[in-house]
Amino acid sequence: MKKMKVLSISVMCMLLVLLAACSSNSKDDTTSKEDTKQTETTATTTDTPADTKVTDEPEAVVADPVDLGGRTITLSAWWDLKPAGDTASSKALLDQKAAVEKKYNVKIEYLNVPYGDYQKQYTAGIIAGTPMADVSIVETKDALNSALTGQLYKLSEFTTSDSDINNAHKLMQKMKPIAGDEYMFNTPGNVGWGLMYNRAIFKELGLPDLQELYNNGEWNWDKFLEVAKLATKDTNNDGKIDRWGYAGWSSELGRHLAAANGAKIADDATGKEGLTDPKTIAALELINKMWNVDKVVKVKSGKKTEWSERDTFKDGDSAMWAGAEWMMGDTTLDFGIVPFPLGPNGTKEATFSENTGNGYVIPKGVKDPGIVYQIFEELYNIPPIEEYPSQDYLESKYKHQEDIDMVVNHIANTGMVELDEAYANFPYYTVMEEILNNNVSVTAAVEKHKQEAQAAMDALGKQ
Repeated sequence: MKKMKVLSISVMCMLLVLLAACSSNSKDDTTSKEDTKQTETTATTTDTPADTKVTDEPEAVVADPVDLGGRTITLSAWWDLKPAGDTASSKALLDQKAAVEKKYNVKIEYLNVPYGDYQKQYTAGIIAGTPMADVSIVETKDALNSALTGQLYKLSEFTTSDSDINNAHKLMQKMKPIAGDEYMFNTPGNVGWGLMYNRAIFKELGLPDLQELYNNGEWNWDKFLEVAKLATKDTNNDGKIDRWGYAGWSSELGRHLAAANGAKIADDATGKEGLTDPKTIAALELINKMWNVDKVVKVKSGKKTEWSERDTFKDGDSAMWAGAEWMMGDTTLDFGIVPFPLGPNGTKEATFSENTGNGYVIPKGVKDPGIVYQIFEELYNIPPIEEYPSQDYLESKYKHQEDIDMVVNHIANTGMVELDEAYANFPYYTVMEEILNNNVSVTAAVEKHKQEAQAAMDALGKQ
């Protein structure tokens, strides 16, 4: 797989995903575990790429050195950001760190705070005006809170026309806007959520190849439901379904389908609730049809809104599920991936929901944010190691070249920021409970809770 050159060369590994176990307002959906959350946010991250063939060098960052008089620049995360020095790339990063420290007369320190304490320390520092670090990794929902209250610098306030992030973005790339502006940044990467499928079941049942459907422009909601119905079977004629069309956490798929239909359940840019958006309603109608009407979903726990259902696909008897690379580490399934099917109002620019991603921010209270960012960007100005961002990571997760191509060319960087969880008491999970467990119609459920949803967003406020 090393011979492929799908995207431009980069210096760093994969984009942090966002992908943490979700909290909830309902009984079933509050099952998220802190340990799982920490695993998800770090599983797609590494401080350095693995050793691979070095290719063309990146363009140098043009920056005049500034003597900062021995100042300490602190970088924080809930894992160790410091390069380990055990690979060629991490050694190069350590050498670059030393060169940057000398150039600017600074000391770079890495603050590693356990996940359970991290958000508290970050928030306390933000409120006090004394940030825990000059540059911090934060979850997007926490960044939204800080952005809405004016406690974060915008990218436009600390980057320049010469910054790599505003040009080739080989070293850094902008993350999607929050609160209507750009605040977050990260190293380039190619990861993301998609609709995964069990190749063995597709072969056993003679189901149409999903990647072929996608490439032919036929992969939409109707075809998705059609395949799910075809895959739900009693294969041994004992009167019990033993093959299922889909398995997974209903709330998770609901978000992805809404995004793939161009809908935001909570629009952080406008401050308006999106539960009553017809595009969201259409996504929830499909969820209801899958779980309650056509009954093509395996519900292992007996609870249709149970968070732990996201792992039910590992039983090996479900054809499709919502997935990301980090979920597949302990399974031997031969799986493939395609983007989530687009809804009638969807576009290929947004194919999945990013509700718990994370990235770097520079909080207000940090002195000389422009110089701090300049130093941070230069830390990663080393010869490129991979032929494209996340190459080694993806090749370690996928068995088939066509799956890697699908991620790189059609899934990566197509996430829609979806931050309903950032708003305390936002009733998304309650609506899901009403629809799936209480058999309330979708329109009645969203109408019942729309004022509650808007109140939750108004309470957080908009800058």
